Amino acid sequence: MIVDDQEMIRQGLRAILAGNDRIEVVADVADGYRAVEVAKTDQIDIILMDIRMPGIDGVETIRRIREFAPAETVKIIVLTTFDHDATVLTALQAGANGFLSKAVSPTELATGIEAVASGGGALSGSAAASVISRVSEQPVRTVDAALAARFSALTPREREVVIAAAAGKSNTEIASDMFLSPFTVKTHAGRAMIKVGARDRAQLIVFAYQAGLIA
Repeated sequence: MIVDDQEMIRQGLRAILAGNDRIEVVADVADGYRAVEVAKTDQIDIILMDIRMPGIDGVETIRRIREFAPAETVKIIVLTTFDHDATVLTALQAGANGFLSKAVSPTELATGIEAVASGGGALSGSAAASVISRVSEQPVRTVDAALAARFSALTPREREVVIAAAAGKSNTEIASDMFLSPFTVKTHAGRAMIKVGARDRAQLIVFAYQAGLIA
């Protein structure tokens, strides 16, 4: 489902995704209220969510959807032009599974959707940087001892993958840097998420900072 108050953007996204036989757009709506109603019909697997909308904004819409649909059931990707501001962290804390800029290419958009659908996460480099920036702006940084203990269970390679992901690198980029296959990188990231209890890649990055793994 596409959620955006601008009809031109909704039509544009429909046209882009129509060329991908693995993705079907089953609904597009112009506001958060309607998005919540449609999300209750059980026909939605992935939601592309705009942040700034009249009525209730994207963050509040995510919160309302999460009241009846957990992140494992209905995946939400925030798609917006504002991936450098506080809404990045707020949206992820509300239950978004990923965050992509509207400036991504059609290929990057499809890749992000498929990554989230398969249990991974989609987070643009600038969005990843914004997450770390916003978390680091907290008045007092206290390392979460419980999270730190979970991260201590990671293998050296899993730690490397987490740190690289926090830098905004994709699985393909990490694989190239570490001379691994993208599948192996995805496996390491998946194991890291399981060990620390992160629901997705985005939350894994926040946890890594809170655990003191990232300076």
